[in-house]
Amino acid sequence: MPRITQKVTEDPSSPLILLRQIRDVMASPASAQERLDAIVRVIASEMGCDVCSVYLLRAGDVLELFANVGLNPSSVHLTRLQVGEGLVGDIAATASTINLADAQHHPKFAYRPETGEEKYNAFVGVPILQSGKVVGVLVVQDKQEKTFSNDQIEVLQTVAMVLAELNQSGKLVSRRELREGSSTALYSQHFIGLKFAPGLARGVAVMHRKRIEVKIALSEDPAKELQRLQIALNGLQDSIDKLIHQSDLEEGGEQRDIMETYRMFAHDKGWINQLVDAINSGLSAESAVSKTQDDMTARMGKVQSEYIRSRLHDLEDVSNRLLQHLSGEHKTPISSDLPARFILVARTLGPAELLEYGRKKLKGIILEDGAATSHIVIIARAMEIPVVGKIASATNLIQSGDPVIIDGDNGEVYLRPNDDIERTITEHIRANQMRSQIYAAQQNLPPMTLDGQRISLNINAGLFVDVKYLQAEDVDGIGLYRTELPYLISPSMPDVRSQARVYGKILRQAGDKPVIFRTFDIGGDKQLPYFPIDGEENPALGWRATRIGLDRPAILRRQFRALIHAAADKPLNVMLPFITQVSEIDEARKLIALEIARAKSDGIAIPKKIRVGTMIEVPALLWQLSALMKRVDFISIGSNDLLQFLFACDRGSQRVSDRYDTLAPEVLRIVRSIIAECNAAGVEPGFCGEMASKPIEAMALLGAGLRSFSMPPSSIGPVKSMVRSLHLEELTKYVDILCTSSEPSVRRMLERYAMDHKVVV
Repeated sequence: MPRITQKVTEDPSSPLILLRQIRDVMASPASAQERLDAIVRVIASEMGCDVCSVYLLRAGDVLELFANVGLNPSSVHLTRLQVGEGLVGDIAATASTINLADAQHHPKFAYRPETGEEKYNAFVGVPILQSGKVVGVLVVQDKQEKTFSNDQIEVLQTVAMVLAELNQSGKLVSRRELREGSSTALYSQHFIGLKFAPGLARGVAVMHRKRIEVKIALSEDPAKELQRLQIALNGLQDSIDKLIHQSDLEEGGEQRDIMETYRMFAHDKGWINQLVDAINSGLSAESAVSKTQDDMTARMGKVQSEYIRSRLHDLEDVSNRLLQHLSGEHKTPISSDLPARFILVARTLGPAELLEYGRKKLKGIILEDGAATSHIVIIARAMEIPVVGKIASATNLIQSGDPVIIDGDNGEVYLRPNDDIERTITEHIRANQMRSQIYAAQQNLPPMTLDGQRISLNINAGLFVDVKYLQAEDVDGIGLYRTELPYLISPSMPDVRSQARVYGKILRQAGDKPVIFRTFDIGGDKQLPYFPIDGEENPALGWRATRIGLDRPAILRRQFRALIHAAADKPLNVMLPFITQVSEIDEARKLIALEIARAKSDGIAIPKKIRVGTMIEVPALLWQLSALMKRVDFISIGSNDLLQFLFACDRGSQRVSDRYDTLAPEVLRIVRSIIAECNAAGVEPGFCGEMASKPIEAMALLGAGLRSFSMPPSSIGPVKSMVRSLHLEELTKYVDILCTSSEPSVRRMLERYAMDHKVVV
C-alpha cells in the first residue's frame, strides 16, 4: 500500500478554528443540552450567519427543534416536523444536503409561525448521520439571499459528525424512546421477511457486534491521525489475509472468490483517499472512517440495484473492521462467550464477519436489510445456515438472549415463541433430521419411479461446483451454470482467458456429465459497477441478458470464444436467457458461427459438438413455439421470471409475491403444451426454475410431462424421495384432470393425492 502522507497545512482562516472551538465545547463538563446550545452559538458566530438550528429525530419519525440561535427561543422543543415535511423533513427523508438562496419560495418550505423565520432567505441544511441512518438535521439560515459555498457545507457536514456523537449518548433523545415495540417486549411476536437461505433453526438471539463508538471526533494533528490510519490499514489488510488463509474455503471456489473480492475493498485507493481527505479536514481517524462510510451509505442506500447495495454492505463491514483496528477492539467473535446455539441478528453482515462466527454454534441469521444474491447469503447457503432478510427494525425489536426460531424455508421469524410454537418447531426439526438421514441412505439409488421411469436430476451452479454433488450417482450433470457470477465478482469485465479458465475447470470437474452454460444474465437486479446501465423504471423488463449481448456483440462474442476454448474436443451446451423473439436466437447463432470460424483460423481445437438452447421465461415465446423448436436443440423452462411476468407479480415484493400460486392450473397447462411441442420436434425439454426444487411442485411438473430437472444440490434428496415413491402413469392421468380446473390453485388437491398414494412430499 502506498505511504499515506499529509496533503495540506493549516491555514489561519481554516475551518479547523471552528472545529477547535467545538472540540472544546465537547470536552466541557456541561450537560448534553448545554453543549448542543453552545455548538449552535459557535457555528452562527464563526460562519457569520443569522440562524443555526439543530433538529433531532424522535419516536414516530418526528423531527424536534432541540437547539437554536436566531429564532424565537420559545420554539425550541416546541417546533416539530414529520420526516418528509418541509425542507428539514426533506433532508431527513433523502439524507441529502439542501442549499437555497431563497428558501421562502421553495415549494417544500414549511412555515412555523412560532419560530419567526419568515425574515430569513438563505438556507443550508445537512443530515446528521449515525451508522448510515439520519438522526437529525443541522440548519444554517441568513437574511441575505445567497448560496453557501462548498467549503462551508463541508464544515457543516463535519460538525454533523460531532452532533451524531453527542446524540449517540442517549442523553438528548433516549434510545428506549426510539426502540420500536418496547411495550411488547415480553410477548411472543411473529415476523415475515424474505427467504434468503433455507433451513429451520432455533437458538438464543445474539446481536451482531455494534459499530465501534467514535469517542474523539476532532483532531488538531492530521499527521498523527494519518499515521494511525496507516498502521490500522496495515493491520486490517493483514487480518483479512490471515482469515482467508485459515478458512476452509476451497481454492478457486465461489466462496473463496467472494473473499478475494472482499480483500480488494481494503486496498481500494479511492476509499483510502477519501479517508485521507476527511482527516485533513480536521477529523480524527475514527471520525474519518465513520464519515466516509455514512456519506456512502446515505448516497448509495437508496440505489435500487441489490447488487450495488450488497457491495455497500461489504464496504461497511470493511469500515467497521478498520474502526476496530483503530480503537484496538478487534477481538473476533470466536473469542467471546457465545451461546451453544445462537441466532445472529444484524442490520447487515459482511462475509468476513460471518466466517469469524464459524458454523459450530451459529444456527441462523436474521437481517434487517440484505439481498438473496448478496455475498453473505451465498456463503451462508454453503455453510447450510438459514437466513431470513428484510425484517424491519430487527435490531431494535430483538434483544440479546431472546429465544428465537428462524424458518428460512418460509421467510418467517418467531421471537420469544410460546410453548405451542416451540413444540411444533421441535417436531419439524426432528422430522427434518430424519429426512436428511433417509436422503443420505438413498444417495446411490437412482431417481426411478415405481413404474420404472428414470428421471434426470441435475444441479444448478455458478462459479464454484462442489465436486461431491457431481460425483453422486443420482446427479446427471449441471443443468444450469450461471456464467454471470464471474462478471459480478470481478472489478472489471473479465477477459477471454479468465472466463475460459473458469469454464474449463467446471468441465473438468463434471467429467463425462453434461454441463449447460447459460450465457450471462446481467442487468435487471444484477448490475455491474464497471458496466453502468441507466436507471430503468422496470429493470427486470429492461436491458438485460441476451438483449445486452446482442446490442454489445463484442461482449457476447468474448464469452462464446471463452466457452469454445474451454470446451476444446468436448461437447458444449450453450443456453440463451431472456429470449423474447426467435430472431434473437438466429443472431446469437451467427455470433457463435463467427467464433467457431475464428477458432479454426487460429488453429484452436473446437468442441466436438455444440448444442444451442434457450430458456423459456418470457411469455411471448409461448406463441412462437413451433418456430422456436426449429432453432434449438434443447429448452429449459425458467419459472422464476416466466411466472412473475405471467401473473404481473414481482417475486421480490412481500405484498404480492404470494398472491398467485405456482400450482395454478394455467401453469400446468403451459408446461404441458411446451412439452408436447418439444416431443413432436425431438427437442429436449428441461426445467430450472425454483419450482423444481420443491417436491410437491416437482411432482406436478412430472405429471405435466417433464422428465428432466435442474435444482440446488440440497433439493436433490427431497425430490428424489418423491420420485421413488410415486407411480408416474397414474399421476399423469390425475394432472390431466387438474389442468381442466378453474380453481386458482390445485395445490391442496395435489397434497391430498400425495397423501392418498403415499408419495413422499
